[in-house]
Amino acid sequence: MQMRVLLEIKKDKKMWDLLKLNSYWVKGLNRDSSSIKRFKEDMKVKYKLRTTDKISDAIDNIDLISNVLSALK
Repeated sequence: MQMRVLLEIKKDKKMWDLLKLNSYWVKGLNRDSSSIKRFKEDMKVKYKLRTTDKISDAIDNIDLISNVLSALK
């Protein structure tokens, strides 16, 4: 694996944890360092870090708060 890719992965704890849990990525990153983009996308999907996931979580929280407030009336 190229040093640049390894340093980028070690910088982010979530990427490092994902690499430890899914070691098949090591082979892919060793063969093609440009697959770091796919690795990052996979990390975002697994840890729900995409923008759509954040918006969905915010809507769920607002819905929960409104349900609690309506139950308290």
